[in-house]
Amino acid sequence: MINTKFSTMFFFLLMMLQFHVKAQNSYEIPQDVKRILFLGNSITYSGQYVSYIDAYLTLQYPDRDFEIINVGLPSETVSGLSEPGHADGKFPRPDLHERLKRLLVQTKPDLIFSCYGMNDGIYLPFDEERFQKYKDGINWLNQEVLKNGTPIVHITPPIYDGRKGEAYANVLDIYADWIISKRYTDGWKVIDIHWPMKKYLEDQRLSNDDFYLAKDGVHPNDTGHWLMAKQLLLYLGEDEVSKANGIEEVVSQFHHGVAIWKLVEERQKIMKDAWLTSIGHQRPGMNVGLALGEALDKTEMLRKQIRNLQKN
Repeated sequence: MINTKFSTMFFFLLMMLQFHVKAQNSYEIPQDVKRILFLGNSITYSGQYVSYIDAYLTLQYPDRDFEIINVGLPSETVSGLSEPGHADGKFPRPDLHERLKRLLVQTKPDLIFSCYGMNDGIYLPFDEERFQKYKDGINWLNQEVLKNGTPIVHITPPIYDGRKGEAYANVLDIYADWIISKRYTDGWKVIDIHWPMKKYLEDQRLSNDDFYLAKDGVHPNDTGHWLMAKQLLLYLGEDEVSKANGIEEVVSQFHHGVAIWKLVEERQKIMKDAWLTSIGHQRPGMNVGLALGEALDKTEMLRKQIRNLQKN
């Protein structure tokens, strides 16, 4: 009888916990938010998931006139760590500490989404000191952004494919769980993309052992970026995307949706390099892009094209 009561109570508590997680995992963009900034490393710089979100918000909320800014920087960490001989010894990993202040001053964001972790364990097995550096960096970022008066939403790191190294896949599992825990210990806004991506990969490999989300184990393909974007949109309350298999399926439901998505992608490609160059960084080999003023003029023309399509 005691065991039965215990089992029933445990099941009840488990169900309540699942409800609590679901209830906390939502966020409505405030009405006064116009400029939304995405911070991160090469996965964010690659930008598909950012463009997907930009396209969706542009189509779904044309009157909100959101400005989505991608300032992801390849190789960057928030931990300040860099492995010996990184990039064949050409340069150490850039550190967000070096550019965050300039970035906030120049972009003046109303809301920030931040995704770090993939590079922060520098592709080595778990180490408590490296983990502490990561936690210190994320805590510092959160504090600096809030001091700036800007709300921030943290995103768990994407998965590292265990077939490329189980030890580092485990590192990112640990890093992701720690960020998720900040929902409860500190009331942070947190989106989990890590575990949904991991489950999707495992499920796909049950029927196709050759399936992958990232050929190199790190950089997601378009499917991986859609999984990231979908979790962000679900967090924002856009439940209609829950069963969609890709961005084209979603935008096709809107009038001129695919054409507008392509214009949004073009706008994102122009602006990310312009913003990075204007802000400044310590990562060699990046595209310089257009001067910021010229880029803004060019994307204003794209914005007008998008508006015209939405009216017709």
